[in-house]
Amino acid sequence: MGIKRREFLGLTALGATGALLWQGCSLLRSRNSSPLAAPIPEIYRSEGGSLEINLEARYEDVILGGEPTRNMMTYNGQIPGPRLEVQPGDRLIIHFKNSLDQPTNLHFHGLHLSPEGNQDNVFLHIEPGETFHYELEIHPQQRAGTYWYHPHHHGFVAEQLFQGLAGLIVVRGDLDELPEIRATQEEFFVLQDFNRDRPPQGMMGSHMNLMAGREGNLITVNGLFHPEIAVTKDLVRLRLLNASPSRFYRLQLYGQKLMQIAGDGGAFSQPLERDELLLTPGQRAEVLIKTQDLPKTPIHLLNLPYQRTQMGMMGQQYNNATVAIADFTPSAQTFAPVQIPAQLISVEPLPEPSRTRRFTLNHGMVPGQGMAFLINGEAYRDQPQTTVRLNDVEDWEIVNTGTMDHPFHVHVNGFQVVSRNGVPEENIAWADTVLVRVGETVKIRIAFRDFAGKTVYHCHILDHEDLGMMGQLEILPAS
Repeated sequence: MGIKRREFLGLTALGATGALLWQGCSLLRSRNSSPLAAPIPEIYRSEGGSLEINLEARYEDVILGGEPTRNMMTYNGQIPGPRLEVQPGDRLIIHFKNSLDQPTNLHFHGLHLSPEGNQDNVFLHIEPGETFHYELEIHPQQRAGTYWYHPHHHGFVAEQLFQGLAGLIVVRGDLDELPEIRATQEEFFVLQDFNRDRPPQGMMGSHMNLMAGREGNLITVNGLFHPEIAVTKDLVRLRLLNASPSRFYRLQLYGQKLMQIAGDGGAFSQPLERDELLLTPGQRAEVLIKTQDLPKTPIHLLNLPYQRTQMGMMGQQYNNATVAIADFTPSAQTFAPVQIPAQLISVEPLPEPSRTRRFTLNHGMVPGQGMAFLINGEAYRDQPQTTVRLNDVEDWEIVNTGTMDHPFHVHVNGFQVVSRNGVPEENIAWADTVLVRVGETVKIRIAFRDFAGKTVYHCHILDHEDLGMMGQLEILPAS
């Protein structure tokens, strides 16, 4: 991938003059020469319509940000876990072993799969020492895109993700075959944060931090601290995944534009030019970077401040400074020019809905539980809270009456954002996670296709999910 590792302590804020203020730096060392280099995640690709792998959740001493870190939760001893690449119609078989000391399972985030049996079943309890065999039938109409896998055992999700459990799933397809896209330099960024400090003192401090949603003080890209990407082509295709349990990434390529070509559910109809890109937990995006437009010096990919709770809310927050999380270093040579395509993959809008539902997000006191996060006034319970019919199309109005922003995620079926605060969405695209800011009403349109069964919808600030902001969705067979 042409990555080197910088042992920077990081960037602080942008000053009033726009200058970047360094806390400090040390020598640049190549990944091959450094004894503290993080391993490159394994890549497994399907062949002949199938991919079969062994995947183990286990504790491992790893290198994070250039420093040894003990007893992290890993998939196959790596953070992030192995990257899996498949195509529509493939069969993906995962022989999964839980070597942790707590129950876990796997969720295949964004994939259109059955929620039952040994596919995307988040109700599985895979106990310590147990094995389970997942057999995923990748849908023939699955949109090409960037997806991922992570644990989803209710009550343990935030902790297990914060300790490292996440990995990419890439579905190859039509977008990859466009000539301009095939000519790009492809890079994958799994964004994770980890806590190098002790947790807040005392039970109350820890509880308050969970209420806000935990954030760490170390941001990594593929387990590396501030990696440097050596540019080798005229266009860089950057695939981004926010695999943090709570942190929002407000990304900016310093002094440059980003051309977004895809989101959660695959390609857009046409590229969208952005000054910055906001990724909430669970979201993915693909952007193109025109390297001939870059100055011949390293260009910083910045994470800008984002206030996701109202001022004065509880919880320790680290996301209050502008930090450089990666560099792109253009080559001195001139590459063959590649044009950014004007048209990508068409996105057809969903038909008109048969009904509209309303979901209100807030927090409050629950008898016997204390403070919890709520959907329509109630915390998660192990029985259906919403029942729909297969083949129906519905509009869901997601209303945030609380004091924190909430990214809302739906399993099994993707959706299209229709409007935000009554203003129609101009760009029709497929998504599985949408940000609902404090005071906002976001309307999404969702078609329940192909699979009946029980699944969930929830806030993807995973402490909020574990503390109740999740509902069980039952998809009944068509009448």
